Amino acid sequence: MSPALAAVLQLVALIGALTLAYRPLGDYMAGVYSSDRHLRVERWMYKAIGANPDAEMRWPAYLRGVLAFSAISVLFLYLLQRVQGSLPGSLGFSSIDPDQAFNTAASFVSNTNWQSYYGEQAMGHVVQTAGLAVQNFVSAAVGIAVAVALVRGLARSRTGELGNFWADLVRGVVRILLPISVIGAIVLVACGAIQNFSGIHEVGQFLGGSQQWNGGAVASQEVIKELGTNGGGYFNANSAHPFENPNGFTNLFEIFLILLIPFALTRTFGRMVGSLRQGYAILATMVTIWIGFIVLMWSTEFAHHGPAFEVAGGAMEGKETRFGIGASSIFAVSTTLTSTGAVDSFHSSYTGLGGGITMLGMQLGEIAPGGVGSGLYGMLIMAIIAVFIAGLMVGRTPEYLGKKISTREIKLAACYILVTPALVLGFTAAAMALDTPANSMTNSGAHGFSEILYAYTSGANNNGSAFAGLNADTQWFNTTIGLAMLLGRFVPMVFVLALAGSLAEQKPVPATAGTLRTDKPLFTGLLVGVILIITGLTYFPALALGPLAEGLAA
Repeated sequence: MSPALAAVLQLVALIGALTLAYRPLGDYMAGVYSSDRHLRVERWMYKAIGANPDAEMRWPAYLRGVLAFSAISVLFLYLLQRVQGSLPGSLGFSSIDPDQAFNTAASFVSNTNWQSYYGEQAMGHVVQTAGLAVQNFVSAAVGIAVAVALVRGLARSRTGELGNFWADLVRGVVRILLPISVIGAIVLVACGAIQNFSGIHEVGQFLGGSQQWNGGAVASQEVIKELGTNGGGYFNANSAHPFENPNGFTNLFEIFLILLIPFALTRTFGRMVGSLRQGYAILATMVTIWIGFIVLMWSTEFAHHGPAFEVAGGAMEGKETRFGIGASSIFAVSTTLTSTGAVDSFHSSYTGLGGGITMLGMQLGEIAPGGVGSGLYGMLIMAIIAVFIAGLMVGRTPEYLGKKISTREIKLAACYILVTPALVLGFTAAAMALDTPANSMTNSGAHGFSEILYAYTSGANNNGSAFAGLNADTQWFNTTIGLAMLLGRFVPMVFVLALAGSLAEQKPVPATAGTLRTDKPLFTGLLVGVILIITGLTYFPALALGPLAEGLAA
């Protein structure tokens, strides 16, 4: 079987598995966030934190809950790392330096999971499990909660109430993320991923020396790393490490976990707004971009340029022979079109255009299908922009799901889409203008510029993957990327929740013969075009200096 055919069959199998899970999971999540019933364990949690889960919140109160919980999480994770050297189960590792502790705390709380450290050489069992793994769950639940709040804003009318943040947070963890993670961890352990609390031990003799490895609760962290679109690996090699990703089946299973909730949330959206066709339109947009990017990646990485590529069957540099080009490309596209950032190959070693595709996937806003929760609300913002543009073209007041898109709504949507590019391009320009950050580049020229552009693109878009040729463990990068992650995560949430509150207060507008049908293929095509045009106009000059210049020169 040719590598290309194997890649296509894997993609077909992945689409089939996602299709089977789409309806039951999407309907189940809609029921979770629409139910008035509280489980006993949930009531214990509400009592412990002093929250009333039945109290409805307007958008400012909902936002205060999001920011307060996240701020406390950053502080807790920062302190946990700073005292690691005094904790049991630290494996002899010292406490983390202040700048790196801040970067890591910001990274995991913002659902980015950018790592400027070697996981197996820096973090002990307590920090990995009580700190990082916990944030993998709750940061994902925060993203889903904000998305659900926006959906409620579209579904409700004549009220500013968006639900209860604490109830949405707890339900997301207890009823969605935990059950799927338990099942997924069992599958990974059965397929060879490790799950233990062993210490550091030597593994064999190599060229007169020995290699040391430490164990850990890897499978349980691996599953939520993918399911919650987090991405931080227990080991520095991430999902290329056989302890995290043992074989071809687990590789495909991990891609399935990455895409599972973001795709299924479109059905949740359709169910909650009372129109499944609206959910299908958003799903079609996501799938079109996702498959399109996979085909583009295959075309660059399978291309034969010289005898070495022909012998290897394509651009195999930086890719695991266990997975090959096809599966590695699907993983790379899926992890950068979501906010996951996990890697099973070395993105810096992709062809110039291939590396540019991973970068462009993040620059779209990671909305195809995007991160857990963040992908849905990002795509809905783009849908509102598309409706506004369509309204200008035909001279009508734009409407979406029976809500008028007025000056206030479009300003909030515009602010949302401007935050991340401002962070990415601003920090990249500052890093290139200063001597010290530029000295961290391993490569010069277009590829060196791509290393820095990729780093800030990944941080501000809450992805977490890296070209990895950049030495990011410096005070400059730890601090600036940490700021980019926090601002890129929480400032857009301000505009999302304000928009949700504004929409919820409106009274529904009846559809007329002139109303744009947003559940038709025409709107899906319009939405795809708007996404690509907005991104192209924003990032094309920077991409032209980096991956495009490198790819065209090859």
